[in-house]
Amino acid sequence: MKTEASFSRASLTRVQSLAPGVLICALIALAAQFLSEHYGSPAMLMALLLGMTMNFVQEEPSRAAAGVGFSAKVILRIAVALLGARIGFDAFVDLGWPVVLLVVSGLLATLVFGYAVARLLGRGWRLAILTAGAVSICGASAAMAIAAVLPKNEFSERNLGFTVFSVTLLSTLAMIGYPLLASVLNFDQMQSGIFLGATIHDVAQVVGAGFGVSDATGETATTVKLIRVSMLAPFVLLLTLALRGAHETSDGQAKRPPLIPGFVLAFLLLVIANSFGLLPAAVQSAAVFLSKWAMLTAIAAVGVKTELRKFREIPPQSVALIVLETGFIACFAITWLKLS
Repeated sequence: MKTEASFSRASLTRVQSLAPGVLICALIALAAQFLSEHYGSPAMLMALLLGMTMNFVQEEPSRAAAGVGFSAKVILRIAVALLGARIGFDAFVDLGWPVVLLVVSGLLATLVFGYAVARLLGRGWRLAILTAGAVSICGASAAMAIAAVLPKNEFSERNLGFTVFSVTLLSTLAMIGYPLLASVLNFDQMQSGIFLGATIHDVAQVVGAGFGVSDATGETATTVKLIRVSMLAPFVLLLTLALRGAHETSDGQAKRPPLIPGFVLAFLLLVIANSFGLLPAAVQSAAVFLSKWAMLTAIAAVGVKTELRKFREIPPQSVALIVLETGFIACFAITWLKLS
């Protein structure tokens, strides 16, 4: 009984320590969604910006710091895991393997391009992987998942905030400009959908751009985008495996990341369950709903943890890197569609 009572007290103390920070991040997420629904602004961008204005809440001494850190780490992993409920193998079948090959080759090519350009611009490999992964997979969601397994350094939080901000802003610009570009290139509805789904970073902007052209284009774009999202778990898993053995403590003892991160395994299990129709419609809807709000809360936490002073210190080479990666994947998709 004593053990159970001690466990209960410890759990209650833990909840009380986390509650202020988590509630602050959740309120920021609500405000961001309100702005998105009433003024058309991207919810993720609003969550990040509003969070940055609240950086003071985690200054020492702070009751919110623990909850903010929990939101940026644990709630993030929950959000990424629940993304798997949106994906099924039928998306691959509907569009065929040539589109899957386009998505996979676009990811690999953007990674190689990003790493090469980062070296030329004097940027580190962590930023190259973070930005190229975000650009080629699913924007802010990918940036958050990739950052969760990358080894940390003094620039990690700043680079994550910058990447989330940049891919969301670039996605918004692409949502406006890419449908016009598809028209100039004389793409039909199917080609336009593939182009939009294969190049725009965030899911919401893909939906906005695709259905802004036509229902058929919107359906194709959304399906292609979901195929890109499905690349997130394999990419993070392979990245984790590549980093094992390379991450060591200062005393030389190995400090390896887990073989399969728990949130990646949960993501894959949900994809499999959804593909075989094992998820009831109500459960799937609940998982998608929770994923959306958990991701907004986690991005709000990243904003709170980001100091504007450090954000202003981002070198122009980093900006050039992510803009060039965005341009590269667009050119890659255009070339693929013109040659196919």
